[in-house]
Amino acid sequence: MDRRQFIGSAATAASLIGFVPGAIANMSREFDPPRLEKRSLGKTGEKLSILGFGGIVVMNATPRQAASRVAEAIDYGVNYFDVAPTYGNAEIMLGPALKPYRKKVFLACKTTERKKEGARKELEQSLKHLQTDHFDLYQLHAVTTRQDVETIFAKGGALETFLEARKEGKVRFIGFSAHSVEAALSLMERFDFDTILFPVNFATWYAGNFGPQVLRKAQEKEMGILALKAMARQPYPEGTKEKVPKCWYQPLTTEEEAAMGLRFTLSHAVTAAIPPGNEDLFRMALKLAAGFTPLTPPEVEEVKRKGQATKPIFRYPSEKYV
Repeated sequence: MDRRQFIGSAATAASLIGFVPGAIANMSREFDPPRLEKRSLGKTGEKLSILGFGGIVVMNATPRQAASRVAEAIDYGVNYFDVAPTYGNAEIMLGPALKPYRKKVFLACKTTERKKEGARKELEQSLKHLQTDHFDLYQLHAVTTRQDVETIFAKGGALETFLEARKEGKVRFIGFSAHSVEAALSLMERFDFDTILFPVNFATWYAGNFGPQVLRKAQEKEMGILALKAMARQPYPEGTKEKVPKCWYQPLTTEEEAAMGLRFTLSHAVTAAIPPGNEDLFRMALKLAAGFTPLTPPEVEEVKRKGQATKPIFRYPSEKYV
């Protein structure tokens, strides 16, 4: 028999909000051990596993490997899958692997196209690759610059395709991912998005001043908050020859470090974190997330110290928002 538990009491809120910015106390949380915790996704009415499956995990995999990796995630209770056309052949590999579970999962996709025609073309292609008739969430992908934002909202911009697709039933919810604070804030000012996918990382938060402003605004708008880069450490040092496959940044690779990164991110008011696309790190993240507990006040101070001593992969203000 499933055992579920929901948390949202004022007493819990008082115990957590004081030491973790944007703490999780006011979120609806569902527990069914040993499967992953689930949390509410903003105002959507959906509950997602606290770990998401990034499509890069199956990029360049064989069909058998892709099916095995998806099945393992499902066994852990993962019900949130996210992919994009820019992830090599990930859509093509994920479609057949996910097909047996499609009705039970929340499937998100993205487009880097900024104009209406290009966004429509990618949307239809992604639907075909993923072997589905709709996406639960469709997102503007990696919005970073001022020009990105202006083009998206201009006449003939990508947002027109998103709104049409929602009316057609091909998209349920509309969101975005962003790689600059400025772009994220601008997008949220201009449109009531359902979700945001944004880096929430111990080093960018404490050493880069990158994140607090965005989470605060997203919470004010009652958006679903999805997190990137929880297990990132820093940019690869100059001259690094051996890099972790599928990671453009230097990740946290030991269980102790990865647990710290995930716990920092998931101790905030985020619904889910998407780990690195490296399959070994993803498997480690599944194991760690299954035993997630929020940071304690002393642990917050220790993570803050480590974050301030680390070179962040993103900073605010951004040199790219021009």
